Amino acid sequence: MLRAILIDDDESNLSGLSEKLRNHCPQIEIVALCDNAEDGIIAIENLHPDVVFLDIEMPVMNGFVMLQQLAFKNFELIFVTAYDQYAIKAIRNSALDYLLKPVEIVELKAAVSKAELNRGNLHANSQVDLLLEYLQKKSPRRISIPTAEGLQFINLEDIVYLEASNNYTNIHLSTRQKFLVSRTLKDLEEILPPETFLRIHHSNIINKCFVERYIRGEGGQVVMRNGSVLDVSKRKKSAFLLAIGF
Repeated sequence: MLRAILIDDDESNLSGLSEKLRNHCPQIEIVALCDNAEDGIIAIENLHPDVVFLDIEMPVMNGFVMLQQLAFKNFELIFVTAYDQYAIKAIRNSALDYLLKPVEIVELKAAVSKAELNRGNLHANSQVDLLLEYLQKKSPRRISIPTAEGLQFINLEDIVYLEASNNYTNIHLSTRQKFLVSRTLKDLEEILPPETFLRIHHSNIINKCFVERYIRGEGGQVVMRNGSVLDVSKRKKSAFLLAIGF
């Protein structure tokens, strides 16, 4: 069983989510329902849950501020929120899970199954810390990437380029390491800072700090500092040249 705490200032959302969990997720044991962040902190610190369902927008103290106050963060975190583009981007950058209101049963069951699979995740604290870092600085210095073994935290300054591989992406680092991650290139494009990372082709995103030279052509090619030669699509050429100040 996963011991769960639900935190939401809207009583109808709280009772609705509680009912859905009881009816459709038998592996969940609800140990506390909290209608404000202050009570949520007390419940988490005292009960040490396996999973927390957390609303973001709450009066007095929102969900992000609440997380900053916690000493105990070793739990699976599932945000339950209305759509907020910046908040969702921050959550995805941290490889945390979220559900959009109104919560759909299929998505709820998938999130619970993922939490069950990740139970005891040693990276839980790091994921929350990465989220808070992103929110405070508005621009991440690293990203959290799900791999076959778990999570990989990668410094953005070490990424030379990213290469699409069907529904996966190869991340090439300056250390010559390469990680195959279970996220699409489009997913990663949405969380990478656009002032540094450029989409030059449907198959590649580059870190412009690692561009060594540009070879003219219909679209042209870039030579990266690690020796890789990558095509620039004709459609992306103008934006690429503008971005590198050519």
